[in-house]
Amino acid sequence: MSVSVDHEKGVYKASTNQSPPPPVYGEAANHQESWSRRFIDSFKRDPNAHATAPVSHGGGEAKEYDVESAAQATAESPLQRTLKGRHLQMIAIGGSIGTGLFVGSGKALANGGPASLLISFGLIGIMLYCTVHALGEMAVLFPVAGSFSAYSTRFIDPAWGFAMGWNYALQWLVVLPLEIVAASITVNYWNEGRIDNSAWVAIFLVLIISINLFGVKGYGEAEFVFSIVKVTAVIGFIILGIILNCGGGPQGGYIGNLYWRDPGAFNHGFKGLCSVFVTAAFAFAGTELVGLAAAETANPRKSLPTAVKQVFWRITLFYIVSLALIGLLVPYNDERLLSGSSSADAAASPFVIAIKNAGIDGLPSVMNVVIMIAVLSVGNSSIYGSSRTLAALAEQGQAPRIFAYIDRKGRPMVGILVSSVIGFLAFIASSPAEGDVFNWLLAISGLSSIFTWGSICLAHIRFRKGWAAQGHTLDELAFRSQPGIIGSWIGFGFNVLVLIAQFWTGFAPIGYADMTTSELVTSFFQAYLAAPIVIAFYLGYKLIYRPPIQRAHNMDLHTGIREFNLAELIAEERAEQANWPRWKKAYKWLC
Repeated sequence: MSVSVDHEKGVYKASTNQSPPPPVYGEAANHQESWSRRFIDSFKRDPNAHATAPVSHGGGEAKEYDVESAAQATAESPLQRTLKGRHLQMIAIGGSIGTGLFVGSGKALANGGPASLLISFGLIGIMLYCTVHALGEMAVLFPVAGSFSAYSTRFIDPAWGFAMGWNYALQWLVVLPLEIVAASITVNYWNEGRIDNSAWVAIFLVLIISINLFGVKGYGEAEFVFSIVKVTAVIGFIILGIILNCGGGPQGGYIGNLYWRDPGAFNHGFKGLCSVFVTAAFAFAGTELVGLAAAETANPRKSLPTAVKQVFWRITLFYIVSLALIGLLVPYNDERLLSGSSSADAAASPFVIAIKNAGIDGLPSVMNVVIMIAVLSVGNSSIYGSSRTLAALAEQGQAPRIFAYIDRKGRPMVGILVSSVIGFLAFIASSPAEGDVFNWLLAISGLSSIFTWGSICLAHIRFRKGWAAQGHTLDELAFRSQPGIIGSWIGFGFNVLVLIAQFWTGFAPIGYADMTTSELVTSFFQAYLAAPIVIAFYLGYKLIYRPPIQRAHNMDLHTGIREFNLAELIAEERAEQANWPRWKKAYKWLC
């Protein structure tokens, strides 16, 4: 059979056995590979990946670090920009709601009392509000891979950026096995040891790795669902808590501020307040993921400012209001608050205790499901956070080059693989040494968030200094931090205070008079181990490469910058806003 071609219609007519001729020059032939071939090819290196290594110049033993080449590499990362506004908003609203709020707040209540709980979470909330706005301002202008560690490299000191990048990567690398074990422990609420924990570890590990193999879209969709569940649970508890406090529970009786009078508002005095201060800081860990996700967002100029502004409402509504109700419904001397076997034990959750005190059956199991989802959410974020940070460090020449391998679907596969392998440490859950191993793993990540947030604030202060020194004005910024430079100083100061409070509570913890010398030393290093690790990374890099501290007049403020025609953008936005219904105008004003 032969084929003749009707060129006007582009139709092939069958007449003999010959194959169709090749397409005319300029036309593309239809070619569909099999699903299995497309799947295998998706893991191949992205042909557009071109991470730039730092330049070494001669000059004796010193090696000069090329900040501009590093900035170029992070600005042109082949990570896919497929996250939508709704993903970013839910990551901002519910991303960091986890066991720190649902379970950790119970121990904080027992140590400091309800007043300390509110004061500490309120102050840390103010600090996070300032920090996230500072991050938002830089991330809208420079939506680069690696985000905050890259900003430390560009605006503070490449050696500090190296230390912050590895500090953040290590934080998330060790969190994955911890959270998977915690998730398996939540199942014991119903399982009661009938099925070995290793089985649940395997199930949760496969689930979390599978989600991340779907790329940033998989992470975004999973966090969207997880966050909706967590936000719904907190809002539901707030409504229930108000009803219970007013005497609307099955057992009735108005509670009011009874527990603020007896046993009281404070416990263990100022040291109790400081210990809660530290717990509150850890409960907000993960808030900065909004900035990390900016490099994979389709339109960071539009979606990031909205997500950043919503952090205020998350802090106010989900943390302050819910913890105020916890302080009204659960006395700080309730023994169950300190009875938990782990950081995810629902038995020690003040949310569960408040529901049980009201005589409500069934809801504690629902709350345990929420705690399990919160734990899996943190585990999901851990692979995302560590793999992206490792890829950015490699692109800047601050980690082995293999970590810069990004496949055709925009996945940093080597980083995901390393994170997943470390996740198999979770199988130590069946070992007698489980407690010791995980306490020291937790110590590595303990202060990581504090260093990260402090660096974000300091980078913003230095960025503003360089922005002004190089003749720019604030009107040129596409998004401006609401608390401004003063907010960054406040945020930086609060982070320093948390480090001081952690040092004190680690050196002389509550009840230290009854502890042996060995227990005191162990307590201190488990509380403060992250600090010497960060210092070692910084000094080691500084001594080997000797990079200079970035000066305001020669900071690189151009590589990777998003150019905005602000006058035109503002005019378009105002025209769009004029057509919004009233409810949307009110919502956008608030959020």
